[in-house]
Amino acid sequence: MQSLEDLLVDLDVDAKLQHVIHSILSASKEISFRVGMGAISGVHGAAETENVQGETQKKLDIISNQILLDILAKNPYVRSVASEEEDLPVACKSGAPYLVAYDPLDGSSNIDINGQIGTIFTILPAKDNVEDGAVEQYYQTGHDQVCAGYVLYGPATILLIAVQGEIHEFTLDKINKEFYQTKANVSLPHGTREFAINMANYHYWSEFYQKTITGLIKPESQDKTYNMRWNGAMVGDVHRVLTRGGVFLYPSDTKNPAQPAKLRLLYEAFPMAMLVEAAGGKANTEDGSIMQTELSELHQRVPVLIGDGDLVSRFMQS
Repeated sequence: MQSLEDLLVDLDVDAKLQHVIHSILSASKEISFRVGMGAISGVHGAAETENVQGETQKKLDIISNQILLDILAKNPYVRSVASEEEDLPVACKSGAPYLVAYDPLDGSSNIDINGQIGTIFTILPAKDNVEDGAVEQYYQTGHDQVCAGYVLYGPATILLIAVQGEIHEFTLDKINKEFYQTKANVSLPHGTREFAINMANYHYWSEFYQKTITGLIKPESQDKTYNMRWNGAMVGDVHRVLTRGGVFLYPSDTKNPAQPAKLRLLYEAFPMAMLVEAAGGKANTEDGSIMQTELSELHQRVPVLIGDGDLVSRFMQS
């Protein structure tokens, strides 16, 4: 089996970018170990703090964020790091070529039930005309990403990574502590009748989304019924879409008028869009392409519709 290190060399990935990728994955191996130890390691339960999003932090949220931050801050090719758990970017090596943004532990509400959780990351080029730790470093589009991926901590620890226009799957060998390729050139299966959406928000959606979802689960012809799947963690739901097909949806809603969208553009929507589109799928907000959307606030939120292109188009209200 081919190692990740060998693949990056074969793809002629910039050596400095390789170094940054390896730092992210070194952190993910440590997080995987902590997750695998479960309650024995004392990482379950909520901390007595909230993150910048106003969300109650889990102990493992804080630990995972610090593991990533500590390792990336030592990397000579990382200029700045942005995290869901940090109010502002953290400046690292002045003049370094790359920025890293991440959600250290997506789906943290699943920690205490031994459910799927994961780390989502993206790597962007740094701007030489902007201060190292400035928020404006990240004011880019999804097309500016040079690498994106996620590490899913489940029964196995799985990496999906998009780089050089290709997407590959790796599985962590926990004995040798190396990621080995288990799927090359991942392609999203089309025609699968599955959708992932939080049905608890049904009454807060627009009439269009209510009718469209109702049409999937109660069509006139019962042989066209769709199945709903929901993990409560974007990383798990998108992994299923990339593996089996279908669509992942998190439309805007009126549950909290001050926050109509849930998912963050920089460290959730951008990397997942890069992965899905590299696999032959489609990734949109309710207004257009995620990849073409320009970040204008560090913790900016957007509606997310990603997966099978036909299904994504079906949910575009316009």
